Amino acid sequence: MEINGEQRKFNFKKNKETDEVWWAEETDKIGEMLFSFDKVKVYNLFSDYPHNLTDEEVEIFDKENPYWADFFKDRKK
Repeated sequence: MEINGEQRKFNFKKNKETDEVWWAEETDKIGEMLFSFDKVKVYNLFSDYPHNLTDEEVEIFDKENPYWADFFKDRKK
């Protein structure tokens, strides 16, 4: 996948088979919390949530990841 003109490789996995959120691990980096809804656009949890997601994506993410929804609740005020 190319991001900002740079070729990057990801491994995608879901917490539950029924989830819509794919957690992404970049093959040559450690420690970033990355996720995607379509395996095309990849978000960084700490820099993109919730302001770079659509309202629908925030709703889905919060439903499937209540810990992170609570952790970042002050960002939604």
